Amino acid sequence: MSHNRVNIIVNYMAPNSVDSTIQRIQTEHRLKLAEFWNIKEGSKVLEIGCGQGDTTAVLAYLVGDKGFVHGVDIASPDYGSPITVGDSIDYLKKSPIGDRIKVDFGFDVLSPKVDFPESYFDVIVLSHCSWYMKSVDELQDILKKSKKWGKTLCFAEWDTTIKTVEQYPHFLAVLIQAQYECFKKESLSNVRTLFTPMDVKHVAETTGWRIMADTSFDSPDLQDGKWEVQYTLAEYKAELKSIDEMPPKFTALIESEINILKAAVDNTGIKPMSTFTFIAE
Repeated sequence: MSHNRVNIIVNYMAPNSVDSTIQRIQTEHRLKLAEFWNIKEGSKVLEIGCGQGDTTAVLAYLVGDKGFVHGVDIASPDYGSPITVGDSIDYLKKSPIGDRIKVDFGFDVLSPKVDFPESYFDVIVLSHCSWYMKSVDELQDILKKSKKWGKTLCFAEWDTTIKTVEQYPHFLAVLIQAQYECFKKESLSNVRTLFTPMDVKHVAETTGWRIMADTSFDSPDLQDGKWEVQYTLAEYKAELKSIDEMPPKFTALIESEINILKAAVDNTGIKPMSTFTFIAE
């Protein structure tokens, strides 16, 4: 990976006021993904679940001035912190690669009003967005509906197959969140449905995609593991309290898992889980 390319892309993106190294680390990770996907110059890309544009910026850089990236996200532009997704994309669109980017927020891919011509895109990308989905049915419907829009599917999500003990706290944090999410009717959480690599591959294959290559790789400097652990420890009590008719035995189970999480953090520290990714046609 070229450090020069990372520097160029980072300069196109809104600076993080908390830590200037965050965006560089996130961009290095996205560039590794895009290199595995073999994103080609001149490609037309649909990115579903683009968020604040971490992957969008990398894709737009790689497709060049003859390519195009259309990012869509069901979130509203004021979602996100410390910078909203809307402000982040606005900053990106004012950069030298902004004219090859279009982003629509509040965009429901599954709306009957949403459609694109057959094979309109060369590539469809879902990058670290599947856990935001409310159910396996939603992921299945999105992959099925988008099948006719693009030739190639590029997918990435955290890999629940733990490789090192330092990844255990990240896994525990998202597992705890995913469990109480099962009781919520509405949610804005980062983890709403937990998919394993086997789950995602099965969904892709049952919706007509044929997996051509898959892998799992580490980006140990990513901050996401620490963020999820901190969020879980800070918010789990409020989350449990907000859920009506929570079984007392389940509440006790979550409390026990929180104690396991705290002990794991003390004993091992925190590293992010690996990332599972595949290419399908």
